[in-house]
Amino acid sequence: MTYAHETRRRRTFAIISHPDAGKTTLTEKLLLFSGAIQIAGSVKARKASRHATSDWMEIEKQRGISVASSVMQMLYRDHVINLLDTPGHKDFSEDTYRVLTAVDSALMVIDAANGVEAQTRRLIEVCRQRDTPIITFVNKMDREVRDPLDILDEVERELGMPCVPMTWPVGQGKSFGGIINLRTQAMTVFDSGSERLPQDFETIPLTEQAQLSERFGLEWQTAMDSMELATGASPAFDEAAFLAGKQTPVFFGSGVNNFGVMEVLDALVDLAPAPKPRTSNLLVNKQPVVKEIQPEDSAFSGVVFKVQANMDANHRDRIAFVRMASGKYTPGMKLKVQRTGKELRPTSVVTFLSQRREAVDEAYAGDIIGFTTHGGVQLGDTITDGANLQFTGLPFFAPELFMTVILKNPLRTKQLQTGLDQLGEEGAIQVFKPEIGGPMLLGAVGQLQFEVVQHRLKAEYDCDVRLEGCQYTGARWITADTPAELREFTNAYPQRMSLDAAGTLAYLCTSPYDVRLAQERFPKIHFHPLREHAGLALGSAG
Repeated sequence: MTYAHETRRRRTFAIISHPDAGKTTLTEKLLLFSGAIQIAGSVKARKASRHATSDWMEIEKQRGISVASSVMQMLYRDHVINLLDTPGHKDFSEDTYRVLTAVDSALMVIDAANGVEAQTRRLIEVCRQRDTPIITFVNKMDREVRDPLDILDEVERELGMPCVPMTWPVGQGKSFGGIINLRTQAMTVFDSGSERLPQDFETIPLTEQAQLSERFGLEWQTAMDSMELATGASPAFDEAAFLAGKQTPVFFGSGVNNFGVMEVLDALVDLAPAPKPRTSNLLVNKQPVVKEIQPEDSAFSGVVFKVQANMDANHRDRIAFVRMASGKYTPGMKLKVQRTGKELRPTSVVTFLSQRREAVDEAYAGDIIGFTTHGGVQLGDTITDGANLQFTGLPFFAPELFMTVILKNPLRTKQLQTGLDQLGEEGAIQVFKPEIGGPMLLGAVGQLQFEVVQHRLKAEYDCDVRLEGCQYTGARWITADTPAELREFTNAYPQRMSLDAAGTLAYLCTSPYDVRLAQERFPKIHFHPLREHAGLALGSAG
């Protein structure tokens, strides 16, 4: 049995950008235009009762930023679109990195005044490593911004791939007249206001040159000249090159004014890829055999790319976000967690519209479904309806910042343990338990992660903690060719050994020299700056 018809209707993509480029606003508008929500929330109005649908965590509402990636599903033009909104802040890049393993394409949002910024560069790097197709949206054209040719040039340089303009702006800031749609050969006239719907904007065919020239004057002429330069210097859109991550279609607009967004939504349906095959390791006689899993295969398989604790504070539940790789999900299916061999018995299975959840009747490859569990599922777990296979590629980075957790009230030790176990499983922070005992250590990629975890321990687990600095500045996961070699190493450095949330052994270091000296002393020990799920380490030593 094949599910090709259903999988071809799926589009699964992530929105990526630097903070404040307008990513969450654009997410809202895509939901609004597909009919998924009735009213768009303002991301910045922190005191307003209406917050952006995709920012649901208490701390996000207070700060007006996204700190956890959220998942939304919508229907548009008979296609099922799974949209993942990622945190733009660099301190949460790990969460974003893992989300990018669960999507088939990315929508990159660029602030037209600032161009390509630092965090966007990091995310581009991830997409490039995976050859993820990227659609580019240049936002905020209604403000005083840089020249579109200049922006295009910078995007090409940073992405290392040619840009193909799909729409082109006429004017900018106060004189922003609208966009020329190169696909439909018409100009859509800009009108400010966030209540407008795409069908309300006036459209003039490009054949009406005299009318356009008279109405938009110098801005029109300048736009036509620069558009000719841009299209002359760009290759024609090549679907194969785009899907291979070798060129990016570019759109211009103003998300906050609902302008130029519909063209992006249409491009996601017309250009973005349907679910692709995924590589897995099939265990045959305990030996891994690489196999490509096709999305239309009848057997169910999926991978947990995110675990979120306490989405519903009343029920203390955890949701495992699963990207389906093949088959069909129906309620009551018997599913197995490959790592443990145990049956997965979710209390409910849902699809998402941010915080609003709906029970799943059926889901197919490309869909993101949430299994509500009370434990037993970790980031990177492969879930199947029977087949022995393991999807790889979910990375964990060695943290660069460490803090010691001091509990203010010793009677709350049990709650602290539960909180750290769950937040560690979730990947919100890395938790290290020193082998010789003593306070738990938190490891983070960015400082803001500590603040979020401290806030969540108090709000969700009623644990007041103090975070104190410690001497550690890094960690390396360690493996050895034989158990004897590993034992010899751990005996030599007992005070440096710790276990992370997945029970993987790590060596804590106070400087880069620590690793070098330990490596010289024990050449048969492998130090890994990255680990994949299930103890599969990758990356070079050192």
